[in-house]
Amino acid sequence: MTTADTDLVVRTTAGAVRGRREDDLTVFRGIPFAAPPVGEARFQAPRPPRPWDGIRDADAFGPPPPQEAGFQGRAGVLDAPTGDDWLTVNVWTPQADASGHRPVMVWIYGGAYKLGHSGSPGYDAQHLARAGDLVIVTFNYRVGIEGFARIEGAPANRGLLDQVAALEWVRDNIAEFGGDPGKVTVFGESAGAGSVAALLAMPAARGLFGRAIAQSVPGTFFSDELARDLATEIAAEAGLRPTAADLATVDPRKLPEAGAALSAKMAQRVDRWGQVAPTVTPFSPVVDGEVLPTTPWAALSAGAARDIDLIVGHNAQEFRLFLALGGLLGKVTEEQASAALRLFAPGGGEAGERAYREAYPDAGPGELYERVQSDWLFHIPSLHLAEAQVAGGGRAHVYELTWPAPGMGGSLGACHGLDIPLLFGTYQADLGNLLFAGVEVTDEARSLSHAFRTSWTSFARTGDPGWPAYDTESRPVRVLDVEQRTVPYPEEISRRLWEGQDFPPLPLLQGQGVR
Repeated sequence: MTTADTDLVVRTTAGAVRGRREDDLTVFRGIPFAAPPVGEARFQAPRPPRPWDGIRDADAFGPPPPQEAGFQGRAGVLDAPTGDDWLTVNVWTPQADASGHRPVMVWIYGGAYKLGHSGSPGYDAQHLARAGDLVIVTFNYRVGIEGFARIEGAPANRGLLDQVAALEWVRDNIAEFGGDPGKVTVFGESAGAGSVAALLAMPAARGLFGRAIAQSVPGTFFSDELARDLATEIAAEAGLRPTAADLATVDPRKLPEAGAALSAKMAQRVDRWGQVAPTVTPFSPVVDGEVLPTTPWAALSAGAARDIDLIVGHNAQEFRLFLALGGLLGKVTEEQASAALRLFAPGGGEAGERAYREAYPDAGPGELYERVQSDWLFHIPSLHLAEAQVAGGGRAHVYELTWPAPGMGGSLGACHGLDIPLLFGTYQADLGNLLFAGVEVTDEARSLSHAFRTSWTSFARTGDPGWPAYDTESRPVRVLDVEQRTVPYPEEISRRLWEGQDFPPLPLLQGQGVR
């Protein structure tokens, strides 16, 4: 990016910040929206940022929240700084002024609720800001133990409370950056989409946004009992009790090691942790009855978000990414397929396995293994969120991405995460390095990317992404591919298999703990 000579100063509620002119945009990075959550503030709800005097340079992303080395140690993560100021926002705007008239889109990153950083190159929002002549905001929130472990002496879902604080910052400040605080769209992918779904159900988030986009919503929401049990085991990995006081004795940059140690053991404990065990992700939003009173599906069915316009959808071969990362492409055995079907298919056990095998009689073990986990983890939770929204009197638009990633010889299909480089136009950054590896970005890819951005920014501006709203009779779904078309829900066989199934909070089972 080219940096112009002219700096721009904007006053926020905590102090003045200076951004940079980058081509035709003004960009502000690393603005605190909350105080550093360390010391007495550690494991607590976010607190207002500390005011500053003078002008603060907002030209570098804030440090990532503490997390496992799998993210911070990956190549291409920019020159991520260190420090305790994890809770910062970034703003891309065509014009920073006090007119406050442009729509605002606020991005929430994914990463299994344990990884992620708004400064990742894959989330460079310049193309989105230009495509819609609107203001884009990205921000950090606490992940892993700091953000989601259910521990004594701390509120549940601190990562979600960080997101609410960031949206409050947008409400209070975005007009000074040229955005309209009354026209805010939240959007996110994977754990970011799960966060969007949670925000739709959270009393604390009401009134902070009017539209929402949830890309590949994971169905994993924890019961309080399951979350507390997992937190007990995480703390035990560090030789501690699951309390804020005990865990605060460990440097926040060292504590993720305990979460990683438990993740390595989780797959062995299906008897205790059930369906969450193979995900090797001991963090998810917790239905604690207070911060998150109920699951998003129950909340939306009851009308909690009927006044919020919604886009929700998924990719056709979601789980194939995890097969590739686990070295299982083309190697899944019948035993592995059978175990997955019995654990994840609706009804479970032999009956669940039989239902999938009868519904997909020509599918081999790899396809069955992939399909049932795509359905359980992403496809059906996403569809059910739309159906819950409609049942509650709201409006939802549904999509499915079917265009295959060109990397790895096209073997990845329309896998999990492909929508990120397409939406942001960041084909050679982060996950795009795998999904577009070794291939030249074609006009076909750029055309689809343009269509993505056009639909998303049109929705943020008008509430209309360019295709009909979903209903439970004709079930119109936008297929995102080389040729855009609207068809009845494409995964109809799986939809019927899951019809009538709910997504309650995942329970704690009766098996023995790890230790």
